Amino acid sequence: MSSLYPIFCILCITVLKEVNTVVTEPYMDEPFHIPQAQAYCRGEFSTWDPKITTPPGLYVLSWILKRLFLFKCNVSMLRLTPLLTLLALPLALTRLLCYHKRERPPASITSPLVEAIILSAFPIAWFFGFLYYTEVPSVTLVVWTVVAASEGKHWLAASTNIVWVLYAYASSQLVFLRFRRAPAGQPAPAKLHDPPSLVAGPDDLLRSMINFPKVLPDILPAFVPYTLVVAAFGAFVVWNGGVVLGDKSNHIPALHIPQLYYFVAAATFFGWPVLLFGKESPDVLLREVRSRMFGNKTRTFITLAVCGVMGVTVKLFT
Repeated sequence: MSSLYPIFCILCITVLKEVNTVVTEPYMDEPFHIPQAQAYCRGEFSTWDPKITTPPGLYVLSWILKRLFLFKCNVSMLRLTPLLTLLALPLALTRLLCYHKRERPPASITSPLVEAIILSAFPIAWFFGFLYYTEVPSVTLVVWTVVAASEGKHWLAASTNIVWVLYAYASSQLVFLRFRRAPAGQPAPAKLHDPPSLVAGPDDLLRSMINFPKVLPDILPAFVPYTLVVAAFGAFVVWNGGVVLGDKSNHIPALHIPQLYYFVAAATFFGWPVLLFGKESPDVLLREVRSRMFGNKTRTFITLAVCGVMGVTVKLFT
């Protein structure tokens, strides 16, 4: 077992104990989640707070822990549910990291990579890991979903959020197409045109679209389990009258293009060590970015045009 993982576990338990000591009452959105979980603990599965917009997976998990370990469903013990998923997150991330690095996972599942432990301490995940929220259980489940899909366990992967299920399928099939090999004596299988994004251009997108039908028959069989999720989601939307579960008046779906800009800004901010201490020095990286944005008249025009489009989307879609 990685020597850092027990420290991570002890630190998480210590922080939860301190949170329960200081924050004795339900905090932020916990006044919605905790009473709902307590209703499930009492066996009142028909009780539902209409202000809640998330499916009942978190409450079911707490109910299972109560039945198995006789946990009490008070504030302190309910917060143990997301903590357990926070402790499982490094184990899931280890499998995901090894998959993308094309490395063999550690021999023991309880020996996560140091990198996986560090990622599990990401500030947002760390904060919500000590409150009775759905965030950390959802993240952990999504990571395991992507891992299952990447390992070819598609029936196991087709079990969670519709968007992430489709992402897990697409991600696994892209890697499958990139690294598959023909059996001995057989012709080479069709390849999807999929160049690295840093060297790809608009023409590569067109070539990928033209090339895609050639590989479609090879990836359709793996999609069969996911059709059930897509069908179930469609049936839910029809039955529910919309995508949002519960309080529809305060959760109206809208096109929010600036969310992409927030994501890029957040990823850049939290990824600054990679930018400063990567393969290229900061000054080389800065010159490369400047060249890509303003290296010639065409690039300068494209940069200004993109900035204009971003401004319009911020104005119209915020």
